[in-house]
Amino acid sequence: MVKKKRVVIALGGNALQKNGEVTAEAQKSVASTVGKIIADLSDKYEIVVTHGNGPQVGNILIHEETAATDAAPAMPLETAVAMSGGQIGYWLSQSISNAFQKKGKQKKVVSVITQVEVDLKDPAFRHPTKPIGQFYSEKAALDLTKQKGWLMKEDAGRGWRRVVPSPKPKDIIEKREISDLINSGAIVVAVGGGGIPVYRTKILRVLKGVDAVIDKDFAAEKLAELIKADIFVSVTAVPFAYLNYGTEDAIALQKITPREAEQYAKSGYFKAGSMLPKIEAVTAFAKKRKIGIITSIENLEEALEGKTGTIVS
Repeated sequence: MVKKKRVVIALGGNALQKNGEVTAEAQKSVASTVGKIIADLSDKYEIVVTHGNGPQVGNILIHEETAATDAAPAMPLETAVAMSGGQIGYWLSQSISNAFQKKGKQKKVVSVITQVEVDLKDPAFRHPTKPIGQFYSEKAALDLTKQKGWLMKEDAGRGWRRVVPSPKPKDIIEKREISDLINSGAIVVAVGGGGIPVYRTKILRVLKGVDAVIDKDFAAEKLAELIKADIFVSVTAVPFAYLNYGTEDAIALQKITPREAEQYAKSGYFKAGSMLPKIEAVTAFAKKRKIGIITSIENLEEALEGKTGTIVS
């Protein structure tokens, strides 16, 4: 029997929002399409699905902040990340299970709330850059800085937002459990929203949460590395990574080497908050003599077969 290739598929947080719709039912509807694609691919591959949480955790934070009272205070950021991981993990695991049910098949689908270890000495903690939550006026931002100690920055003329650290992932706490589930034949949904950022205390080495947001592509790549995946795919809204994206001179990148990808990144072709982390993550994975891919959900199957998408190897 030919062993299936192990694939980690990283979905963007916006992957479940079509036309900007934010209701649970609208996102569940999109998840059902994703679920069918994943179920179909599982005939050929061992699959782990990871996902972003940008829009979803932003909404959770708005609810937490606007409804907070002394009797029911707002949950901290790391707990909001866990909440979004459970929410999206539920939507995805249910949609994948339902896709199998419609095909008259049974397969284990498990969602794992995942803790991701970070280093408190990471420079990101000294220089927070990741905007989260809602927009505020300058006065409200100054008040929040005084009241809660938040670091607030103006965001592209749209208002002021809270910014938090975005450290690099150091380890995946549940990596062995995820590997065991894959080896048992399950499709696993894990590392939601980049995972819940945690650190180990110096004395007892116990885990504690920390308010931060881990980039979902870096966390997914770390998981792919630790569970010995063969292929890592960053799924985005476009079928390829492009040079000169959004211009008449746009060039779709197809099969490139890690060195070429690094040179394009150093030349400034990719935006920091958009394609750059995807390029960096798939390149880091490809440098381990593996295959990294950037493509859209619609082209996922053909990209895994090497027929389309940006393939770094």
